[in-house]
Amino acid sequence: MSRIGRLRKFLTAILLVLVLTTTAACSGTVQAKQPTNTTTISRTGDYAQLERGNTATGQEFGNWAVKTAKGLVKDAYVRDGNKLGVVISPQVRPNEVKPLAKSLMQGFHKNFPNRDLTVLMYAPDKKLILTAQYDVQSKQIEYK
Repeated sequence: MSRIGRLRKFLTAILLVLVLTTTAACSGTVQAKQPTNTTTISRTGDYAQLERGNTATGQEFGNWAVKTAKGLVKDAYVRDGNKLGVVISPQVRPNEVKPLAKSLMQGFHKNFPNRDLTVLMYAPDKKLILTAQYDVQSKQIEYK
């Protein structure tokens, strides 16, 4: 990979982290409310018809994630205050998926603190491509 390519990759990752963390930090922490209804999510990608969140807080965070990502995220949803599903746009390169998931996890953790969290990254065709799981006790993210 050329120097310009590596520099572009590095700058993209830094920009994503800065945008997502500073926007989340500036917007303040929103306390999660108890879900009013439970919605199951099909593993076949049928979630396209669902709202961005099954709580008001989840809905707000899903909307925020799509707006803040500036075209990198086509759709997002939050379920039960601990699962964030994100459909990325075609312009996101494969090597940028993990840094984007990390940035989203940081914003998700600021808005839904003190709980284990999962970020599910979907390709534009809605196939699951990456799962990031945050463990609140170890404060570590595991990628699958």
